[in-house]
Amino acid sequence: MIPEEGEDRLELDVYHTLLIGITQMFLGSYVFMLIDFRKPVQLWQRRWIVTAVMIVGSNLVGLLFFQFWKIYYRVAAMTVTFPYILVTLLCSRQRDFRAVFSIATGLFVGCTGTIAALLAEPFLGYDTYYTLVVRTIFFFLMAIVLRRFKTAYKKMLVQLDRGWGVLSIIPVVTFLLMLHIVTTIVPADYPTAMMMAVGLLAVCSSAYYLMYLFFEHIQKETAANNERDMLKLRLSALQSRTESVKAAEQAVRTERHDLRHRLQTVKELVDRGDRAAALDFLEAAQQRLETKKEIHWCRPPVLDAVFSSYFDQARRRGIHVDAKISLADTLPVDEGELAIVLANVLENAIHANMELSPEKREIGCKVMGSPSLMLEVVNPCAGTVLFDEQGLPVAKEQGHGMGVQSVAAFCAKYDAVYQFTQEEDGSFRLRLVL
Repeated sequence: MIPEEGEDRLELDVYHTLLIGITQMFLGSYVFMLIDFRKPVQLWQRRWIVTAVMIVGSNLVGLLFFQFWKIYYRVAAMTVTFPYILVTLLCSRQRDFRAVFSIATGLFVGCTGTIAALLAEPFLGYDTYYTLVVRTIFFFLMAIVLRRFKTAYKKMLVQLDRGWGVLSIIPVVTFLLMLHIVTTIVPADYPTAMMMAVGLLAVCSSAYYLMYLFFEHIQKETAANNERDMLKLRLSALQSRTESVKAAEQAVRTERHDLRHRLQTVKELVDRGDRAAALDFLEAAQQRLETKKEIHWCRPPVLDAVFSSYFDQARRRGIHVDAKISLADTLPVDEGELAIVLANVLENAIHANMELSPEKREIGCKVMGSPSLMLEVVNPCAGTVLFDEQGLPVAKEQGHGMGVQSVAAFCAKYDAVYQFTQEEDGSFRLRLVL
């Protein structure tokens, strides 16, 4: 509690300004850590910081020069919290309950610092600056805790599409109840208010710990699934490559078996003086050997196997493939993760082609490794493709769309830019730039 009698008004205004300034600085840092900013990330981060500084700064000016403290607790929701929410929703990539959860989590963490300071007041003799130091120390400790929570949370923003509204109830309700306790119950009954606040913090903190365990479980399960998919992909690609090698070896054995007969034929043509026919005969034999030669699309072995596997699948199904692959030996991303993305995209393209008549089936694939990693896959498709608010195509059937989510997760991890579009001619196109 802050006793006002006998205190110099200017000193009290300075204290209130420091109190709100430090509190809002930490609250802003909490929200900043949890927000998944729009792209370009640095530009939207700067916009958020500038706007937040303007919002807080205007309130601090009122506290320092216009005795704003008397009404601050009643109007702070409109002068600070509500503008915070608006600018955060504007700058966030997710403009749904995920952004609400981030803001509410920052406010909840701020409540813990306020309650810690109130609990310390009886032991510090109600010295305002001592309690301010306690609040600042606790804010700093909570920032360290939140940094650990941030890594799991940011991954969940991509992996978990539903349920954020329910999760947001916990910090929102806690913040509102804490605000009521601090502004209404504390002045009337301090011991009861502190018991209520500590109990509420304990319940909400336990809920956050359970959420953290849930996030970690989901991420471990996702990592295990990705590893399983990678092993399946490697096995499938290895099988496809083995079949290609066996086919090429069989073709070479056949040509070697027929070589004696071919040489005899060429000898007869030369003996007759028909050199042109002999040369034509040898050229035809060479072309047959060229068609049997194994094709390598790039140097990285896993990607080469993926291209070979899915391009062979496409050709066997009557799909024309126009591929231009130019990749260096080393990649700026994990080869296995990029291979899974390509496998999902090419598989989706094959499935889309199978809904069309044979003469319309086609896949265009361009991959470049310089100056940056760029990928483009285009294929015709039947019907109109719908897109969600993140620009991702919406699956037509339940259980589909995992390939698209794989692309989104890959881009989120490596800060890549993706674009799904349906062209005027009806073709579906994916562009990815790292």
